[in-house]
Amino acid sequence: MDTIKKRISPFISLGKLLKTTLIEEAVFRAYSHNHWFTPEFVRQSLRAISEEYLEEEKLSNWIEPYSLHYSSQTAPKKIGVVMAGNVPAVGFDDLLCVLVSGHHLLAKISNDDRSLMLFLIEKLIEIEPELAERISVVERLNAADAYIATGSDNTARYFEYYFSKKPHIIRRNRTSVGILNGNETKEELAALGRDVLQYFGLGCRNVAKVYVPEGYDFREFYEAIEPQHDYYVNHHKYFNNYEYNKSVYLINQEPHFDNGFLMTRETESLVSPISVLFYERYQSADHLAELLTTNEDKIQCIVSQKGNYPNSLPFGQAQSPTLFDYADGVDTMAFLTGL
Repeated sequence: MDTIKKRISPFISLGKLLKTTLIEEAVFRAYSHNHWFTPEFVRQSLRAISEEYLEEEKLSNWIEPYSLHYSSQTAPKKIGVVMAGNVPAVGFDDLLCVLVSGHHLLAKISNDDRSLMLFLIEKLIEIEPELAERISVVERLNAADAYIATGSDNTARYFEYYFSKKPHIIRRNRTSVGILNGNETKEELAALGRDVLQYFGLGCRNVAKVYVPEGYDFREFYEAIEPQHDYYVNHHKYFNNYEYNKSVYLINQEPHFDNGFLMTRETESLVSPISVLFYERYQSADHLAELLTTNEDKIQCIVSQKGNYPNSLPFGQAQSPTLFDYADGVDTMAFLTGL
């Protein structure tokens, strides 16, 4: 077996395992540890990993363009990875990149996602015991030769200071947006609703703002997402946020629309709070392009009808990134293979 196949083989096996009922204990353990990680959303995340990342053909096509060095004389680097914990298993893509590129992973796992990430690491090592020598779960990253860190804009400044002397990727706050033209079908609007609400809107790939034409009426959007009402009203953490934000808008007399579990508010701001979808009106195609260009360094991905807008995805696809959809548009594998 050549080295490429050997490196991806454990991940192919893991992908198959994630499609079985063997994940159920980990699913409920993750929810017990963090109530934002509902069983449905954990299963969705693991399914996306297995289907979009861990199939043999997709893995092979992904690594083909990179110059991977397999010489036994080349010592692997220790890569310190500060993992986010906002959505289930969000740190997995960095784990995959580090191990497939041949390096040693020093993983600082977010406490919010600790249970699920430890499960994935445990299963990988069961599948390929040699990986135990290349994965270390740590609290401090002093021994790292290079860094990958994900956090808020505030923590990014901290990372820049402490990691500045070594090669690094520092990721900051980003969010995603949708573009509406007023001709969307009910099914497309329902799919947009999933882009907004999946993982309770906590991910950088969640749509936090939509751009709408002048005179846009949100009634059709609200009708399309109405079937999701009970799921969100009955989740206490989400609904507490909804009630708080609703109170703030009412006290401050801020105009907004409300369907009982998701509010929409017009603003130029980009990042909306939980239970709120921001919107901004555009007057023409040129005006829309100008608005998007202004915020391009803050936008993770764009969704639109059938993905027709340049460099956008179809509605419903925001939370299904491929192996080539690197966070912040920075090619993690190119960084790792270039060390």
